[in-house]
Amino acid sequence: MSSTSQLDQLKQFTVVVADTGDFASMKQFAPRDATTNPSLILKAAAMPDYAWIVDQAVKDAPAGADLGAVIDGLLVLFGREILKIVPGRVSTEVDARLSFDTAGTIAKARDIIARYEKAGIGRERILIKIASTWEGIKAAEQLEKDGIRCNLTLLFSFAQAVACAEAKVQLISPFVGRILDWYKKSTGKDYTPAEDPGVKSVTEIYTYYKKFGYKTEVMGASFRNTGEITELAGCDLLTISPQLLGELAQSQAPVGRKLDPAAARAATLAKVSFDEKSFRFALNEDAMATEKTAEGIRQFSADIVKLEQLLAKKRD
Repeated sequence: MSSTSQLDQLKQFTVVVADTGDFASMKQFAPRDATTNPSLILKAAAMPDYAWIVDQAVKDAPAGADLGAVIDGLLVLFGREILKIVPGRVSTEVDARLSFDTAGTIAKARDIIARYEKAGIGRERILIKIASTWEGIKAAEQLEKDGIRCNLTLLFSFAQAVACAEAKVQLISPFVGRILDWYKKSTGKDYTPAEDPGVKSVTEIYTYYKKFGYKTEVMGASFRNTGEITELAGCDLLTISPQLLGELAQSQAPVGRKLDPAAARAATLAKVSFDEKSFRFALNEDAMATEKTAEGIRQFSADIVKLEQLLAKKRD
């Protein structure tokens, strides 16, 4: 047994990111970065501790502003508060209803960045979260050229990861736990962490990126247990819920490095590339990735609608 917590051991190999909108959790676990999404913001916005942020977003919105603009203000207020706690970056998500709208995504991302910059926060501290659809990846490619860094989320397949790397996006968030959910439901099997399909997916992407020298950062996300996390020790970043951060902080079991750039560079792999047609076909051939990407967009879109309803009540 190590006398150091699993969380502290993990931090030796991997940048730890808090996957929450709850400030208390961030202060407790001292992550470098934080990620949010519409579901996490909705959860936080419904908590009494954060009512003042919701009230502020409503108050700050110009008269007659549509609810989408009020939500953007709310997301940025949460982001600003988070950046007072974490030393690194915050991820702020574009409205999931724009997941198939390249121009709309670009416009929304620029507006979010402008809001942060107006508040005196440089764009180097912001990652714009965009779903890993073809349209989202193309939007991110343009935004990156403009110096706006992007976090491509709802990523479930190798094809999505390769397209993101070729678009030179800053960071991707492959969803480990949601992949596991699909396979458990599909096969009726339980998986050990080493056999976990989500862990295998991230390992494959990490190895490919390091092998071919892509600069895009890999941040494993959406974990169901600490075993998935420790199997990915060495990944560039891992974004972890407060519950699992707590479990890692309580355990002193040893954590060894599993993902290593030198080993990845020595792997025997063929380089691949995707245009729009081959990307769409590859994604279509992967039932899990097709279903989970669509489901994720639906969930986040539904939570944006709930946020709109919450803000509409506050305005009345």
